[in-house]
Amino acid sequence: MTRYAIVVEKGPTNYGAYVPDLPGCVAAAETKEEVLKLIREAIEFHLDGIREEGLAIPQPSSTAEYVEVALV
Repeated sequence: MTRYAIVVEKGPTNYGAYVPDLPGCVAAAETKEEVLKLIREAIEFHLDGIREEGLAIPQPSSTAEYVEVALV
């Protein structure tokens, strides 16, 4: 099992998600739960396409960190 970092963003009317290690792998949905389901499916579809082209599967290298800053 491989774990890819994803970024989930809340927009004015929906949620979007993308995978930094897989350019072009994106999803959008009305709820966060739905976008998480769709990005998982998008990753699987994206990786299937890479395999079909005979290319190497990119290994995950992105990580996520949080930093605290003072709001002035």
